[in-house]
Amino acid sequence: MRKLTVLLILSMASFSLHAQTAKLLADKIVAIVGDKIVLRSDLVNYIDDLKRQGNEVPPNAECVLLEKMMQDKALILQAEKDSLPVSEEDIEAELDQRVRYFIMQYGGKEAFEQIAGRTIYQVKEDFRKSIKEGRLAKAMRDKIIENAKITPNEVRDYFQKIPKDSLPFYETELVIGQIVVNPKAGRELEKFAQDELADYRKQIEAGQKAFETMARLYSEDPGSKQGGGRYEINKNEKTWDPDFKNAAFRLKEGQISPVIKSKFGYHIIQMVSRNGDDAVIRHILRVPQILDEDIDVSKTKLDSVRSKLIAGTISFGEAVDKFSEDQNSKFTAGILTGQGGNYVTIDELDKDLVPYLDKLKAGEFSQPMVFKGEQEKTAVRIVHLQSKTEPHRENLRDDYDKISQRALSEKREKLVEKWFAEKLPTFYVMIDKDFQQCESIQKQFPQFVTK
Repeated sequence: MRKLTVLLILSMASFSLHAQTAKLLADKIVAIVGDKIVLRSDLVNYIDDLKRQGNEVPPNAECVLLEKMMQDKALILQAEKDSLPVSEEDIEAELDQRVRYFIMQYGGKEAFEQIAGRTIYQVKEDFRKSIKEGRLAKAMRDKIIENAKITPNEVRDYFQKIPKDSLPFYETELVIGQIVVNPKAGRELEKFAQDELADYRKQIEAGQKAFETMARLYSEDPGSKQGGGRYEINKNEKTWDPDFKNAAFRLKEGQISPVIKSKFGYHIIQMVSRNGDDAVIRHILRVPQILDEDIDVSKTKLDSVRSKLIAGTISFGEAVDKFSEDQNSKFTAGILTGQGGNYVTIDELDKDLVPYLDKLKAGEFSQPMVFKGEQEKTAVRIVHLQSKTEPHRENLRDDYDKISQRALSEKREKLVEKWFAEKLPTFYVMIDKDFQQCESIQKQFPQFVTK
């Protein structure tokens, strides 16, 4: 139930180009909760959305999902009654994010508007209400479960009810931290990369070569090289290197930047087109060559950090914050994350790291090692093996955190179910007769089903 509820909330706020541009010849109201209605087209489009997004569609989808949609309408009604705050800034940010996604999917703003048959502004206004309602439903659900806590006894009782032959089997799981340093190229090689880019800029501005041709030939950015260095960027997106983004948005259309530096290397950038905070740019990246002596400097630095860690004069978290140049690890205290959260399995690690782990015991630090980091750049790291489990069947000793999270989720779901049982009778509810035979509808809304 929890998974379906989350999917419902997401779907209410999702963009479905097909759902909004295709007109159904026949439509009707299939349910009402308070003053909120559910149209048959809403239900059909929701199911189509799930399929297009690759999500699992449950058996008896129309019955199950109508129940969830009606529950969400109740959550929205109560959220409005309780005046739960929903930030207009957050709604606008989500609208912008989703529009940018579709612009990228359809190859540009103009192509998206042509397919949608509406301007970007109109598309955003079409979906503003659904996104706000999705956030209201989530806010109400969060309020219902905000005080839910789980005790060790409840965790044990939950675990003991699981049939032994249903307990999951876990492969080896590791908690691994790393401190990463990026070797710096010598001044001569940095100047060589800058001079290369200055020459490319000169040739392009003289009309000797097209920017996209030079990007395909010489750029060292694998993500844009084949596309002639093309990217669509937004001024408010925080995923871009700030020096790169700021340099791009200082340009006028058609203008090429001087050589600029980012964390990835050196660039020249061309502003292709701009519409407010959205822009299409091209760039050429050159990465100064790293020599063995540059790598040795980084190894020496990390060897000194390792000595401090072993001596206990600095904690691993402090070392990450002070020395690591991996931006991702700054948000995780250096811990590598995988599908399981703060632990990884062997198959989630890069293959060059696995042999080193055989030499480490839990709590130990590796020697500095060279590896390929972000965008295949040469980097050096030390690894901290914080814990390692052997392959095993789930048990309370090794897997308490996972079990407690599942137990807490179940407890929260029961709170939500209790809330529905108490609140739904207080709302006006109408269910179309075609859906009153649904088993899930009869169970959730028995007093509103005609016998």
